[in-house]
Amino acid sequence: MKPFMAGLWLILLTLAVQAAAGEPEWRLPPERMPVASAADPGDAASFRVPDGFAVERLFVVPRDELGSWVSLATDPQGRLIASDQADKGLVRITPAPLDGSGDTIVERIPAAITGAQGLLWAFDALYVVCNGGTGSGLYRVTDSDGDDMPDHVEKLCELQGSGEHGPHNLLLSPDGTRLFLVCGNHTKVPFEVVDKTPPQVMGGIRENQRRVTLAANGSSRLPANWDEDVVIPRMWDGNGHAAGLLAPGGYVASTDPDGKSWEVWSTGYRNAYDFAFNADGDLFAYDADMEWDLGSPWYRPTRVNHATSGSELGWRSGTAKWPAAYPDSLPGLVDIGPGSPVGVCFGYGSRFPERYQRALFICDWTFGTMYAVHLEPDGSSYRGTKEEFVARAPLPLTDVVIGGDGAMYFTVGGRNAQSELYRVSYTGGEPNGPVDGKDSRQAGSREQRRSLEAFHKPADDPAAAVALALPALASPDRFLRYAARVALEHQPLELWQTKALSQTDPTARMEGAIAVARQAEPAAQPAVLAALDSLDPQALSSDEQLRLVRAYQLALIRLGEPSANVQTGIGEKFLPLFPSGSFDLDRELANLLVAVRAPGIAGLLVGQLAEGGAAGDAASSQDEADLRQLIERNSNYAEAVRATLDKRGDMLQMHYAYILRGLQDRPADLAWSPADRRTYFAWFKRARQWGGGNSFQKFLTKIEDESLAGLSENDRFALEAAGIHEPYTPPPLPVAIGPGRKWSVAEVLAAAETGLAAGTRNYENGKRAFAAARCIVCHRYEGDGGSTGPDLTQAGGRFQLKDVVEAIVEPSRVVSDQYRASIVQTIDGKVIVGRVVAEDDDGLTIVVDPENAANSVEVAQGDIEEITPSPTSLMPAGLMDQLNEDEVLDLIAYTLCRGKSKDPRFRR
Repeated sequence: MKPFMAGLWLILLTLAVQAAAGEPEWRLPPERMPVASAADPGDAASFRVPDGFAVERLFVVPRDELGSWVSLATDPQGRLIASDQADKGLVRITPAPLDGSGDTIVERIPAAITGAQGLLWAFDALYVVCNGGTGSGLYRVTDSDGDDMPDHVEKLCELQGSGEHGPHNLLLSPDGTRLFLVCGNHTKVPFEVVDKTPPQVMGGIRENQRRVTLAANGSSRLPANWDEDVVIPRMWDGNGHAAGLLAPGGYVASTDPDGKSWEVWSTGYRNAYDFAFNADGDLFAYDADMEWDLGSPWYRPTRVNHATSGSELGWRSGTAKWPAAYPDSLPGLVDIGPGSPVGVCFGYGSRFPERYQRALFICDWTFGTMYAVHLEPDGSSYRGTKEEFVARAPLPLTDVVIGGDGAMYFTVGGRNAQSELYRVSYTGGEPNGPVDGKDSRQAGSREQRRSLEAFHKPADDPAAAVALALPALASPDRFLRYAARVALEHQPLELWQTKALSQTDPTARMEGAIAVARQAEPAAQPAVLAALDSLDPQALSSDEQLRLVRAYQLALIRLGEPSANVQTGIGEKFLPLFPSGSFDLDRELANLLVAVRAPGIAGLLVGQLAEGGAAGDAASSQDEADLRQLIERNSNYAEAVRATLDKRGDMLQMHYAYILRGLQDRPADLAWSPADRRTYFAWFKRARQWGGGNSFQKFLTKIEDESLAGLSENDRFALEAAGIHEPYTPPPLPVAIGPGRKWSVAEVLAAAETGLAAGTRNYENGKRAFAAARCIVCHRYEGDGGSTGPDLTQAGGRFQLKDVVEAIVEPSRVVSDQYRASIVQTIDGKVIVGRVVAEDDDGLTIVVDPENAANSVEVAQGDIEEITPSPTSLMPAGLMDQLNEDEVLDLIAYTLCRGKSKDPRFRR
């Protein structure tokens, strides 16, 4: 009998025995699993583990009775506790002895609690984080009758969030006094936050400036004036995911054992599911990517983060995600790639070789891989390398713990999938006795960071905090600089603003300027800019240049839009640096130059959109190998993952196209030439051949649509004439009801005297008449229609009734220069009548059919004899003559209503 079928048979037999005996437990003997051999390491049916490790299946979960397990914990007796993702509650598991002498025993816990995604035994109780189910929140489950089984449920705190981005796991703090909780980006912080300043937009630069007040039971290690801090207005996800969600995003917070007081510890996560403390008291969180962004410049991979006090990891919704290089955030420790992060734990207490006892184990649900992340001290932080530890296809991992017996236990399941419990033990010959998990290497740097982090709150002696923090702003250690800046920001501004801006070290001055920009009022902007202006970017390294650019960005975002002269000076300072050849620096230089409307920046960026332009830093060979390995494991992601290979230049081009979308209405001072515009919009056709995640093509569509919306009708029509943008193709047009007549201006105005009274007209009939009279073929209305004539959506706000009637009935009476036809005579006697939509040194492009932009003629400048304005409009007369009086009046009302179906003229 096959092992899996044998396991199922034993479950069914056990269930039958239970039903007869009435025992609330399930039993199953362990089953040793096959491990891939050196001869066939690619055997998909076998587990891939390092040499010397063995895998056992301990339990196949009866889904109808116990659900699908997503979270694990251990109790003081070394038993496991598991939770179903949905409504099947909690179970307690006594694993089979390592020698195989007994069965695994599973008991249902009689506590009325469901939807648990976080479990922790602490303070003589089982703490549970529920995500939906019983109700999202933090709960405590205790033993009410002394029978060694938790049964009494107490809700400690409600958490506003649910679903896959809701509240997740929890931990005990290293000193054993507090609980730490991690939540996804759809979860509000667990105390009241009052915005003192509403969201606003200033000159296209500031998107959202927030000054907040926290409730008495809440505090934050990162100053809580959370902001989006993007200098280019963001675009929400093309599929609508997380639209409207703002900073702080996902977060880590701590609370007391009763869940009363809360402190935000770390922010800026997308959807970290689990985290762990190392033996030295440092916290590490495994955060999720946005897989739909694959191939785009704002894609960030799943990654392990060193979650220090007050850390900001930079998640923002849509295109606004911060690059890891921003100095006002902290970088990831190890980039993993595409995937779905779930359970995390350190190997402390395991009977594994020392290397694995010290490792951080992280589980990926999507690609069925558990990694061992090996940490090395690096200044006040760490560097890490990842190693595949357990893998198989499929293997939807959910959580992992180290048991009291020194073995590793992990579950698979989630989303109601078949769940199983496995054990990993070491049977090899390497020493596997207990080791001290602490690492003395570079401990002094970590202690220096912690001394700064002690001031991540208003200090009793703020002068001492300032004295400690200011020198550390110049540290070459990024984590020390960050900790020092956050310490400063918590102290009264008047104690440190002038000192921070007058630091002689360039790095310290930039960090000081960032701190002032984040905490000061707009009146401080001249001082911040003066401090930054004193730095010569040409004398700085590439990394320092990027920090300087970001400091300028924050001075604009946080302190407001400066004068035109100041913006010109910023543009002149940084234009000579672009392009630099560095992906991160060029991205931020382009952002800043667009934000200050640097003259010529449009043409400069368009030049980077040509094939072969915008070369960025190449991905490392290891990154490429990791991505190709992921492709082999999950064909569903193959196309999207391939799109990230060798795409740095393409991604930079996409970023340039994205930020250029806001400059379409500024051709004069930004040097948009007709050729630039053609190159820019032609780029979209090439970019659509690239692969990416589920939102990639939708982002391209949104960028192009927003760019087109900023064009004049003439510019848009010119693109259609050049074959770069598809001309408008109307749907089948309705036929007029009629009977019609030859209408004069006077007759229409006479009918309108009473016929346009309140409540007399029909909106839908007017819309139909607008199409039947072919108006829609040449005029846009509410985003629909052609480009030959002007957009008529706002005609009712610009023109009187008589003007509109005359323009329709007698279109040649008054003709705008923008839409006037021209008569072009060539030296060889040809006469061409049409609308000139493009002109440059080479010649003219003339559209000769107002209803078909593709019907155009190009005439070289040397062939032109004379150009004269045509006395007649391109718009033909008599378009309303097929309509009856009701249709005419409904059409006029529709044209004047500015797209408002509830205009008083229309019947309710």
